[in-house]
Amino acid sequence: MARTILVTGGGTGIGRAIALHFAAAGESVTVTGRRPGPLAELAAETGVRTTVCDHTDPAALTRLLDALPERIDVLVNNAGGNIAFDADGKTDLVSYARDFRANLDANLVSAALTTRALEDRLADGGAVVHIGSIAAEQGAGSYGAAKAGLATWNIDLAQRLGRRGVTANVVAPGYIADTEFFRDKLSGERREQLVAATATGRAGAPADIAGTVAFLASPAARHITGQVLHVNGGARATR
Repeated sequence: MARTILVTGGGTGIGRAIALHFAAAGESVTVTGRRPGPLAELAAETGVRTTVCDHTDPAALTRLLDALPERIDVLVNNAGGNIAFDADGKTDLVSYARDFRANLDANLVSAALTTRALEDRLADGGAVVHIGSIAAEQGAGSYGAAKAGLATWNIDLAQRLGRRGVTANVVAPGYIADTEFFRDKLSGERREQLVAATATGRAGAPADIAGTVAFLASPAARHITGQVLHVNGGARATR
């Protein structure tokens, strides 16, 4: 029987690749996002179900429940991004607080709210996978702090959900090409630096992350939980 998969922020980039991976495997996939355009394109191309949702908004999440199946086997908290790329450049304290909180909301609070909203619908033996970042280890202002907080919060989540056989893990990408993450602001020189930092000598691809997420949601990973799995080509080694 096909599993039900929810991928948040899946209209483009990594989220889209994750949704396509699960759909190709015959799973029943629902994708959310804030922008109707990319969602409509994804639905037209693939037939997956899509619905608009801002995962930082409790009211929007409450409405989302009506559009979702009663049972969710796999929740992928992918929605987020570095809000600093969209900042207006103001550096006064009020603006700093606004921008800092925006990254926390987009990358940490959104995952916590979504998981809480759907917790009763998560199937026993299911999986929750959050998309973190190498920035949690290397530092990147409020974005890195939010992703580090996500990894720490997930430890408690894994303990709570583990009683039902539900796993909870974080996939932390390094530099992934062919996404909208950098808003076309990544210079060629910086890209070369990021690739040179890897042991594999290449940029990551959205499919690299999709495959890792699928593994963590698979029967082969039922005893892996509370972990951060780094997918960065060796740009930052762990032990």
